[in-house]
Amino acid sequence: MSTVIPIHAARALPWWRHRWPWLLMLGPFLVILAGSYTMWLAYTRQDALVVGDYYKQGKAINQDLRRDRVATSLKLFVAIKYNADQGMLLGRLDSPVKAQQGRLLVHLAHATQPEKDVQLVVQPDADGAFTVALPMLERSRWLVQVENEKRDWRLDGVWNWPAERQLELRADAEPQQ
Repeated sequence: MSTVIPIHAARALPWWRHRWPWLLMLGPFLVILAGSYTMWLAYTRQDALVVGDYYKQGKAINQDLRRDRVATSLKLFVAIKYNADQGMLLGRLDSPVKAQQGRLLVHLAHATQPEKDVQLVVQPDADGAFTVALPMLERSRWLVQVENEKRDWRLDGVWNWPAERQLELRADAEPQQ
C-alpha cells in the first residue's frame, strides 16, 4: 500500500526563500541598472557633434565653397605622410599655376573627440616641402584641412591613419562659372 502525503502537509516556505521570485525580479532590476548607467553617461559627457550656431555656420558654407574654387583655380595638390618612428609629419604643396608663399595651416581633426584635434603651422621651403614635429598621431579617422595663412584657399579630405600611409589632397576639376 502506498502512502499519499497531502500537499498541505509540506512545510510552506516564505516567498523570499524560493528562487522563482528572485529570477523574475532580475530582469527589471537589470533594466533599471542599465537605464541609470545610460542616464549617467548622458549627463556627464559633452555632446561634441551638436552645433549651437548652426545658422551662422550654414551662412559660412558659401565662403568655404569660394575657398575651394580658389584652390581649384590654383590647381593645388598636397601630399602628407606621417613618420611614426621619427615623430614627424612630412608634406609637400604643389601648384603649377604659381608658387605659393607663406605659411600653411594644417588642421587634423579627430572624427569624434575634439580635444584630440591638432593645429599645426608649417613653413614650406622653396620646393613646397615641409616637415613638422608631431610626437604621436593616434590610430583614427582624421579630417584633414590645409589652407594658407590668409585663408584664401583650402584643401580638405579624410585620412584613415595608419591604414592609409599617405594622404593626397587635390583640388577638384576646373570651377564651374
